[in-house]
Amino acid sequence: MFIEAERVRSQIVLIFTAWGMDPGHIQTAADVMIATDLSGVDSHGISMLMDYNNSRLKGKLNLKAKPRIVRESPATALIDADAGLGHPAAVMGMNLAIKKASNFGVGIVTVKNSHHFGAAGYYAGLALKMGFLGMVTSATRTINTVPTRGKNALLGTNPIAFAAPTQRNEPFLLDMATSSVAANKVRVHELNGKPLPPGWVLDSKGEPVTDASEAMDILFKRTEYIGGGLTPIGGTPQMASYKGYGLAMMAHILGGVLSGSSFSPIRVKSQQPKDPDNLGHFFMAINPNEFREEGEFESDLDQVIDVLHQSPRANPEEPILVAGEPEAAKRMERLREGIPISPALSDMIRRVCESSGAEFILGHHP
Repeated sequence: MFIEAERVRSQIVLIFTAWGMDPGHIQTAADVMIATDLSGVDSHGISMLMDYNNSRLKGKLNLKAKPRIVRESPATALIDADAGLGHPAAVMGMNLAIKKASNFGVGIVTVKNSHHFGAAGYYAGLALKMGFLGMVTSATRTINTVPTRGKNALLGTNPIAFAAPTQRNEPFLLDMATSSVAANKVRVHELNGKPLPPGWVLDSKGEPVTDASEAMDILFKRTEYIGGGLTPIGGTPQMASYKGYGLAMMAHILGGVLSGSSFSPIRVKSQQPKDPDNLGHFFMAINPNEFREEGEFESDLDQVIDVLHQSPRANPEEPILVAGEPEAAKRMERLREGIPISPALSDMIRRVCESSGAEFILGHHP
């Protein structure tokens, strides 16, 4: 089914409302999730509802959370998310970084005691509204990525997002996992019955796994775990997986160590079922006018992007793009045609509604 974005958003709001979340936080989380689905990042939007519901049912998620600043200087701050859903604290964190950058040229805010916050690129993109550069990283809860030369998964997908403003072209907006792929994209392949590209997931012997269900067994430990997981960017040491491994560590150091949040392999040794995930996030905003005359940065970046666009193509049918352009095109397409909801995903959301006492509205068009 292709369902109009506002209807999908309404379904998210109905579920969060049934959970008793703060109305303001509901709107914020729904905004982030629907923007993510419109951008084509199907792994981090409405498909995360089942995961959030599991955290709710376990008592890990504080539905009455009130994020608050616990440390602050003119250009920096630390926010305690109060064990709530990550989206509201993350929006608060990036907006605070933007405010500080407006006053001091740069703002850096970290968040601790949080949960999953969706797509990192959404928050980096908030800086673009002020003409600022934005950078976001995060620690992760799920342990699913094998360090270079290792056998067992110890890292997560540890995202990095970076946004930079332009005048004529689409803004540059990079949003990447430091693993070869986000774990939930494997889930999307399983939901849609599609095989995985070789190199996304390795088994305990280091061999590629292409069956999405087998990969899900490894990543989400649906059977006894004997090793294996996602690969860092690069896939193998010969293809420089140590670079992806290093970037994953950088993302965790900024998002987790700097904020005082958990490193999952350490946390799980003592974590009780009801204990929050204590994730950490990192947000930075930079005002380019502190370094250049107004408009010069954007003009130069436009010229850089123009050169890339005009470069000879390896395949005449495939234009050279920069980060952010595929998502912008997908957003326009889905605003016209709707957000795709597979039968399997629809059924899962229906069950979340049933367990929450929320009305299910995705089964038919109005």
